[in-house]
Amino acid sequence: MLENKSIGLVLSGGGVRGMAHIGLIKAMREHDLEANVVAGTSIGALVGALYANKNSVDDMLNFFKETPLFQYSFFTINKAGFIDTERYASIFEKFFPENTFESLEKPLYVVATDLLSGKEKVFNKGQLIKPLLASAALPPVFSPVDIDGILYSDGGIMNNFPKEYVEDKTEFIIGSNVAITVPVKKKDLSNSIRLTARVTNLMIHASNSEKLHQCDFFIEPKELEQIGVLDKKGIENAFNIGYEHGSRALEKMFSQT
Repeated sequence: MLENKSIGLVLSGGGVRGMAHIGLIKAMREHDLEANVVAGTSIGALVGALYANKNSVDDMLNFFKETPLFQYSFFTINKAGFIDTERYASIFEKFFPENTFESLEKPLYVVATDLLSGKEKVFNKGQLIKPLLASAALPPVFSPVDIDGILYSDGGIMNNFPKEYVEDKTEFIIGSNVAITVPVKKKDLSNSIRLTARVTNLMIHASNSEKLHQCDFFIEPKELEQIGVLDKKGIENAFNIGYEHGSRALEKMFSQT
């Protein structure tokens, strides 16, 4: 079925739930599947970069376990956002010492949001780390990232599932969506913050859903809903959920061929 076909891998944003992407990658490798081109937004861009860099699954997980989400010295009062996103650059340099898209083993497309023009921006050449930081800079927690005088923020604002950047370059598309929405109860919308979060999640999911179902193969594990977007304690759980869903789905796909 996939013999001699080029494969595109699309990874959505979704915070810590994105560890499920790594679980899928582990399942893919166990089935001797390797993507030729990768596109990602936010946490999907970070996982995509590590995958395109040929890092092992253990190295990918360690990257997220060792990178502090809320480090006191990273808090800022001089930028929009509670945490200075660019302070993470030195941590990223340990994993991407050459700091270029060209140094990766696979082509990678990273989506961020140009806050000045209100348009999405895709990065795929030149410096790597700043676009990665920008793509994952979820407002208002993380400050926008300045690249050549333009402020960029989380790519999920404009495009949380950037399938279009791989579809004309590959013959088979694998998608992983971790921006999960499930039904909630009336009491779950009891204040403005919860209501805003719910509306935002629904908007992102609506824009994701059609493109996700156009993929040749995809996972969208509903169990990820129980994991907080910024809850580092959920790293292993999200990874295991992604691995289990990926393994089952791939086994089913190959059994039908």
